[in-house]
Amino acid sequence: MNLATNLPETFYRAVAPVPVEAPKLVARNDALAAALGLAEDWFERPETLAALSGNGPFPGQEPVALAYSGHQFGNWVPVLGDGRAHLIATLETPKGLFEIQLKGSGATPFSRNGDGRAALGPMLREYIVSEAMAGFGIPTTRALAVVTTGEEVYRRRKEPGAILARVARSHVRVGTFQFAASRRDVEGLRALADHELKRSYSGYPADDSRFLWLLENAIARQAKLIAQWMCVGFIHGVMNTDNMAISGETIDYGPCAFMDTFHPKKVFSSIDEWGRYAWDQQPGIALWNLTRFAECLLPLLDADQEKAVVQARVALEKFLPQFEQHFELGMMAKLGIAERRADDGDFIAATLKMLMEMELDFTLFFRNLTRGEEPGDASWQAAWKARLEGKAPGTDLMARMNPVYIPRNHQVESALKEAEEGNYTRFNTLCDLLRTPFGEKLNMAGFEAAPLAAEEVHATFCGT
Repeated sequence: MNLATNLPETFYRAVAPVPVEAPKLVARNDALAAALGLAEDWFERPETLAALSGNGPFPGQEPVALAYSGHQFGNWVPVLGDGRAHLIATLETPKGLFEIQLKGSGATPFSRNGDGRAALGPMLREYIVSEAMAGFGIPTTRALAVVTTGEEVYRRRKEPGAILARVARSHVRVGTFQFAASRRDVEGLRALADHELKRSYSGYPADDSRFLWLLENAIARQAKLIAQWMCVGFIHGVMNTDNMAISGETIDYGPCAFMDTFHPKKVFSSIDEWGRYAWDQQPGIALWNLTRFAECLLPLLDADQEKAVVQARVALEKFLPQFEQHFELGMMAKLGIAERRADDGDFIAATLKMLMEMELDFTLFFRNLTRGEEPGDASWQAAWKARLEGKAPGTDLMARMNPVYIPRNHQVESALKEAEEGNYTRFNTLCDLLRTPFGEKLNMAGFEAAPLAAEEVHATFCGT
């Protein structure tokens, strides 16, 4: 079975992963494997370790590296592609088709002089954070396994090498469409759009209106996704067009992080010097990326370009209202209020301003409010009670929206450091907590707590 079924060959290169010296399975997602319909003993099989390490094929499948372009920090790069990743399998499951991709599995024709490898730390970071996103109920790619390679890679320092196996409905990105559009390949665009509709959507029309339908629904998914990110204090860190999946899943966890002390301009990525991808910039960047996607689809929307531009503009104008609706509903639910009112945007802005000025922890503020405590200043407390209109806050709603546990940066960094030394206890504990992040666990208060000043992490790295 070819992983790029229904796609012209221009979108991929058939290339095998580069074998590694001494693969060892160090993290496995049994629940995800079961959901994919894999056998109970799948991880114990020698052929599984071979497939997950790039030392052998996934039975009956041909590995490929996908081609794509992208705007990286706003700068156009005509050819990017999977420089250290291989799609090794497409699985038919009760929930549809899912792809398995290896990350750090060796050089490809798109490597651009890179070594094609990955360090253990960033691969474990993606495992932890993607499991947390799944636990929060936010659409995401999922980590299936991490394998150490027995080799070393050189980034900021010498680090142990590793390969991540991740699962997604589709790895097609805005940048994949840009790759075809930049080559004026209209038939390629059509094939790519149909491929993505079949992989990631359902209920779409059969005629040519399906392309506008795809644009409208991709916009709607991204509007909700970004709102969900922001409601848990998540900062993606690298929202380039090649890191936005058309499926609406969170993809490419590089220098991502969750806020501790709230500030709307918070940035963690060591390379985001100008704050392009700060917490409060994410809606605008998503719209910018979606505008690039809409530009790609223009030849499919209408033969008359002026009419196509009008259709695209009307679709894009729906993004911010949709985002605001999801964000306001989410934030008010965090405050125990289910019904949205026209002036709630102002109350949310006042709440965030208070959090910033008092330098409060974003997650702990809302969780303490859920517990019946009274965080925040007296004037905010009075405004909140006035907004409740004499009713009790919806604590059940708050408990479903306000996690106890997030991937605290200092805890993640400690887990990664200990794992590099061969101790996976903290890593496994974090993953277990984050799979059910809304329930308090005995003797785990340390994983809920905000960092001490000396523990704060101010910069994260992508690991490429």
